[in-house]
Amino acid sequence: EVQLVESGGGLVQAGGSLRLSCAASGFAFDDYAIGWFRQAPGKEREGVSCISSSDGTTYYADSVKGRFTISSDNARNTVFLQMNSLKPEDTAVYYCAAVPPEATRFMGVMTFDYDSEYWGKGTLVTVSL
Repeated sequence: EVQLVESGGGLVQAGGSLRLSCAASGFAFDDYAIGWFRQAPGKEREGVSCISSSDGTTYYADSVKGRFTISSDNARNTVFLQMNSLKPEDTAVYYCAAVPPEATRFMGVMTFDYDSEYWGKGTLVTVSL
């Protein structure tokens, strides 16, 4: 059974930090990239960051470059998203997903199947003023 489970969300003040985790199981971890997406109320889901499980290549959306860092512990099939200098506009439900490896280059322009089983259920991040 494919499972991706996010954790680490919560309420934080602007300027603060959170570390999200995505624990994956039930599929060949090295065959995919793991992406972090977010969806704010009333907005479309957007890709935030992505990492290749095989070679560590990363992608960051412009809105989070320099503030967020993605990393992977392949021994534990777990991907982390360290979020620093958080802003109220970072408030959203954050999802992780197993995505095609090319997402590390094209995440910003790719379309993804949000109904796929390769998605977690999300964790809420709320950034207050």
